[in-house]
Amino acid sequence: MIAVIADIVGSRKLADREGAQREIENAIARAQRTLPVADRMLAATVGDELQGVYLALGDALASLLLVQLELPEPISCRFGIGIGSVRAVPSGEGEIPEGPGWWAAREAIDLVHSKQQRTAPTARTWIVAAPEEDGRMHDAVRLANAYLLARDQLVGTMSERTRRLVAGRCARLTQRELAEREGITQSAVSQALTTAGAAAVVEGFHALGAGVPR
Repeated sequence: MIAVIADIVGSRKLADREGAQREIENAIARAQRTLPVADRMLAATVGDELQGVYLALGDALASLLLVQLELPEPISCRFGIGIGSVRAVPSGEGEIPEGPGWWAAREAIDLVHSKQQRTAPTARTWIVAAPEEDGRMHDAVRLANAYLLARDQLVGTMSERTRRLVAGRCARLTQRELAEREGITQSAVSQALTTAGAAAVVEGFHALGAGVPR
């Protein structure tokens, strides 16, 4: 199982915290409509935190990219992805998520927060596999984290409009369709995507194997 913990970057500094929460929930809903792969959609828990569950790592990485692309400025989220078993502990207040997958996700979000503050300011996503996962999984996680550092760097330098355009290309919309939706020329769409290095992000999205039908 793939457990995901998300939090809002700089939530205390947001002028409209309630509005930001609505925007985040809308971005998650749009991502799920485009790519309905979440076993349990990201949903608010306590404070500025959200939690969700996916059945496959590729699904989680593709879905979280769409969420990043759909978020309007100045809102940004961090994502800690944990690989491992998860379970629900019954309580009088409802089920409590528990298990190695969640502990790994907690470690992952702490790590990406640390990297963001020190060595990689644009880092937003990190993966940790639970200790009991096999060596092949830990090797795969190292490779995926290297990909995520590069992906987050590209996405983090995009304008809000460019992110919308990239989200559209991930959803297999044509440049003409995107131009009509944005009220700009097709050449402007092409220039924005080329300048931002969008092709690499889109190809990486489709390489994850979570296909978006047309």
